[in-house]
Parts: sequence; C-alpha cells; structure tokens
Amino acid sequence: MRHSCSHVLATAVLELYPQTKFGIGPAIEEGFYYDFDFGKKKISEKDLEKITAKMKQIIKAKHLFKKEEAEIKEANELFKNQPYKLELIDDLAKEGTKKVSFYRSGGFVDLCAGPHVKETSEIGAFKLLSLAGAYWRGTEKNKMLTRIYGTCFSTQKELDKKLWQLDEAKKRDHRKLGAQLGLWTFSELVGAGLPLYTQKGALLRRLITQFVEDLQSKQGISQVWTPQIAKSELFKISGHYDKYRENMFKVYSNYSEEEFYLKPMNCPQHTQIYASKPRSYRDLPIRMSDFAMLYRDEKPGELSGLARTRSFSQDDCHIFCREDQIIEEMNKALDMTEEIMGAFGLKYRYRLSTRDPEHPEKFTGDLKDWQKAEKLGKKILDDRKMDYFLGIGEAAFYGPKIDLIATDALGREWQLSTLQIDFYMPERFKLAYTDKNGKQQRPVMLHRAIAGSPERLIMILLENYFGALPVWLSPVQVVVIPITDKQLPYAQKITENLKEEDLRVELDGRNETTSAKIRDAEIQKAPYMLIIGEKEVKAKNVSVRARSKGDLGEMKLDKFLKKIKEEIEKKQ
Repeated sequence: MRHSCSHVLATAVLELYPQTKFGIGPAIEEGFYYDFDFGKKKISEKDLEKITAKMKQIIKAKHLFKKEEAEIKEANELFKNQPYKLELIDDLAKEGTKKVSFYRSGGFVDLCAGPHVKETSEIGAFKLLSLAGAYWRGTEKNKMLTRIYGTCFSTQKELDKKLWQLDEAKKRDHRKLGAQLGLWTFSELVGAGLPLYTQKGALLRRLITQFVEDLQSKQGISQVWTPQIAKSELFKISGHYDKYRENMFKVYSNYSEEEFYLKPMNCPQHTQIYASKPRSYRDLPIRMSDFAMLYRDEKPGELSGLARTRSFSQDDCHIFCREDQIIEEMNKALDMTEEIMGAFGLKYRYRLSTRDPEHPEKFTGDLKDWQKAEKLGKKILDDRKMDYFLGIGEAAFYGPKIDLIATDALGREWQLSTLQIDFYMPERFKLAYTDKNGKQQRPVMLHRAIAGSPERLIMILLENYFGALPVWLSPVQVVVIPITDKQLPYAQKITENLKEEDLRVELDGRNETTSAKIRDAEIQKAPYMLIIGEKEVKAKNVSVRARSKGDLGEMKLDKFLKKIKEEIEKKQ
C-alpha cells in the first residue's frame, strides 16, 4: 500500500509538473518517499498541499496497477526521457537481466518490481510529511534531488496516531533537549559528528558507564583499555578490512609507512590481550570490557545529533570461553540486560539476528559454525521463554546475534544491547587454550554490549523522559532557591549539607524573582527545588517542590534527604 502510494505521488507530480525527472520511490518503515529532479522549478513545503489534493483525485479515480515486462531495448525506449530510469536499466543489463518489469497506473509508468495493491482506491489514509535533499543513489558526487516523504496507513485512526507520534517526537528531539539542558555541543572546527560534552553531559555519560561497570564487576568482568588506532594487519585478520573498510578512518604516520586505522570496534584488539600468554581450560572464561572511544566514518548526510555520530563508545565486553560455557555466560549477560533495562524503565523484546542464506557473500566463516551458533541462540531464548522474533540477514558478518530492541514512550523501537556467538574470530587469530588432556583447543568468543553506546542511550533516554531524567541520572538533582538575600546564608548552609550527602546541588542566589528562578529550574528539568523564605529559616525547614508533583510542602531536611536517597538507591 505504501509503495503504491509512492507511485500515486509520482503520478500527481507528473500531472502538475510534466518536465519532472524521476529517481526512485520505495516503501520504507511506516512510510514511503520518492526522489524527483524538478529541474529549474523550485518546490517548497507549501506545494505539498497542492500535490496532496491531486493524489486524492488519483486515488478516487480507482486506477488499476498493471504489471508488464519488456526487453532491455524496449524498456530504454519506454523511459527514453527519464535519465535516472535509463541508468537503472543499464545496471540491470550489465547484471545480465534480459527483461525488466514495470507498472502502469493512470498516466504513470514506473520501472518497478512491485508488488502493489490492485487499484488506487485500496490505498488508505496518507499524508505528505516533508521535503529533503537527497543525492542520487546516495553518492555525494551525483546530483542532489528533491525527496518527498510521506506516510500511509490502512485507517485514519492509525494515521492520526502516527502523526501525533511524529509531532511529539519533534517536541522531544534530543538535539533541542541537549541544547536546552546544556549537555553537549558541536563545533565546525572540530568536525561534524564529533560531540563535545559539557560538564553536565560528561557527568551523565559517566553515571551511565559507572552503573554498567558496577554491574559488570559483580559478574567478574574486568576493565581493560586499548589504543584507538591499530595497524591494518589487525583488521585484515579480523575481516573488518574487507567487510567494513569504507566505514573506517585511515590514519597516517609521519615516520612510518605502516597503514593504521582508527578502530571501529574493540574486539580485534581484545583478541591480542587473550593471545598475549598461554591459556588453560582452567582460566576460562576470561571476561574483559572496554569503554574506549570508537570511530566510524559515517556519511555527512546521515549524521544526526547523538543518533548517528563519528565518535562514540560502547560498553563492550568480550568473553573467551569453552563451548560448554556458552549458555551459562549468555544467560549471565541476559540477566544483566534485564537489570539495566529495568533501571532505565524501557520495555523491550529480542531479535535473533541470523545470516541470510540467499546472500552468503555478506557473511564469512564456516557454515557449520553458523548453524551451531544460531541453534544455541534459539535455545537460550526459548529456554528463558523470551519474547523474540527472527531477523534474517541482521547478523554480524562473523556470527549471529541476540539483539535487544527497546521501545520508548512514543512506541518507537531502538536497538541497544547485543549478544553475539563468534566461532570465526578465534579461528582467524589462531587463539587457543590447553584442555584437560593437554591438547590445544579453540575458545569461543562472545561479544556483548548491554547499554550499547552511551551516546545512543542518552538520546533515547532524553526523548523517552522528555528531558526529565530520573533523579539518579539527573546532572543536577536539587536546586536551592532563597526568596531574598536575607535567606542566602541559610540556603548556602543547606546546599553544603546536601553536597556532603553526595547530592548534586545548585544554589540559585541570583537577584531574580522566585517565580523566575523556579521557571529556570523547571526548564533545566531539575527533579527537586528547595524554596527557602523567612518562614523556613525560622523553622529550620525547607519547602520542597517536585518536578512532577509540584509543591510538597515544608519538611525537615533529614526527611527530604531520606526521600531523595531512597529514590536514587531504587533508581525510581
């Protein structure tokens, strides 16, 4: 239905602007888009209303979608005035295709494999959402086209829900919230996709990473630290050089001809810590985690706040174990996952990400190892009675994954945690341990990230909580607000007392009205404000105002301390 709606969009554009050249118009998750070359004609958001009206006419006309086929020569003649379609036909011909398929609907003909609804009247409720620039075929060297985005659902009720979600997402945009709360900034001099964290932003990252590290320590997982660059030979052995090189930053030395890369992940370097000395079966499992920075060369057009960056970290852990230890270690990781997701208040389900048998070129390693690993992943999820679904083709190039898909307050899904069973990399690096019979065996390598990237998690949490982070995660937990300068000494004493209790406190002693100070604290999403007037000074109390509940009245400082510490300890 969405794919059909993209064809209707193109039909409407052709009727309104006959000289338009067409790119592609696929269905995407919960929507569709079409790329157009309008030539000298300038299209703005205002034109979407006119295009929408024309689309409604076309849908009402009940045009049939008719599939036809043509040989390459005939197809070239059919699309002779559409250069982008001719380029696609040429690519198909080079691949050995003899015939191409296309669809007719109303006055529009499009190169297309389908499928489509039977006729346009079967298209449900739709809305054109926005315009964007998009390079033809995603390459900056090609011409910039105009992309029109839209969404389509079976019913108006479903569409209204989606539109509410999109509107709410704009309000909750982590880029706006990050600026409002003063958590990070970007600089053209530093570079796109390279966030600079302020004191508050760095503190938030540290709170997340420390929480994960504390849980890891309880499971006997030790911290390691590895360099942010490595020789290309390391990535050639791991397979990343062949499979991932276009996403890696190359590093040059002034004094050596050696080829270096910034690391896009930690696993290859961790293999070298394992390989640094002989290992016995008694040593296993060996667990190591690493919060070192990682770098990936993302396309400039795909960078977006903390959602897609060029520098980030991960709560990476790699476990080297025997085959008989896989299930126990994976279950420990899943136990930790449940604890962490519970603290963040996120609902989630799992995806068992497997290789795609129809595209074996995307994956590497022995097929028997793949089948064994996929079978183990399924058994672990089945035994735990976990809610999961299959993701064919979503595996890492070296092994299957169990991915955690979290759902935020708007019903959007995000991948966070991942657990991977890897027989491939230990074989590539010739890793070994001595078994109880004195024979050399290969360990299995488990890749595990629970919170995933702190950057991505901060983005999700900010939008999920609308910036109002739980008390334990808030960079500022309490703002102390004296009504006048006369209460300032008592307010300073209260502030120091709270700091001695390891609370994160700010004193707002500015010469502003109380309402202005409260408003600013609310903009900063502070969980608690302590208002101090003459009455509070005399009674040696504080008036407590909660972010979510408003005025809680006067109370002794000890009572407030007990309340907030309980919230922090329970991670409410």
